[in-house]
Amino acid sequence: MKRNIVIATVTAAALIGGGTVAAYASGGDDSASTQRQSNVRVADDRDDSAQDRAEDQAEDRAEDTADDRDDDAAEAAARTRTAKVTAADAIAAALKHTPGTAVAADLDDDGSNVWEVNVVKGDGAEYDVRVSADDGKVLGAQRDDDDDNDGREDLAALKGASVDAREAARAAAAKGAVNDVDLDDDGPAAWSVQTTKGEWKVDLKTGKVTQDHDDQDGQDDRDGDDD
Repeated sequence: MKRNIVIATVTAAALIGGGTVAAYASGGDDSASTQRQSNVRVADDRDDSAQDRAEDQAEDRAEDTADDRDDDAAEAAARTRTAKVTAADAIAAALKHTPGTAVAADLDDDGSNVWEVNVVKGDGAEYDVRVSADDGKVLGAQRDDDDDNDGREDLAALKGASVDAREAARAAAAKGAVNDVDLDDDGPAAWSVQTTKGEWKVDLKTGKVTQDHDDQDGQDDRDGDDD
């Protein structure tokens, strides 16, 4: 009789102990699941934080670029106001001194108050002709000895054009005083002209002046920031 009681007691103890182990094991699984969920949340928060930082940095770079462009435009406008010789007249003086095809004219930003006009000869040779912005006198001309085909490529882009650099400068002058004329051959070729009131495209065949789309986008962004 005592032996039966002992066996029953041991069996009960084993069942209780097994239940405890099972309960402990079950509790361990819940803890691991909770830990994994916590780790996932931490990883998600980390990813969101990294994305936010990347977006903030991109916005900062865009704002810095816009600010730099505004500063450059302001400086160019100031230089243009002090120039007594227009871009069109500087181009005419440069071509009289060095015959060829003018492909660019830029009012130097080094404080010298000089127009630098790029002229390409028929053989593709390029010359930088410096013209005083005070009196229109040619100060000198220097051949560009770079071993590239920019000159020939510019002549090819201008083949069949009806509007030259001087005419483009005159056309864009209706949109503000011109401080830079350049041949833009990215996509459909056109004259790219910068004035004190923005950047413009001048059609090579018709001379039609339209606002540069990139400049318009940047202006829209800056206007939106002011709201």
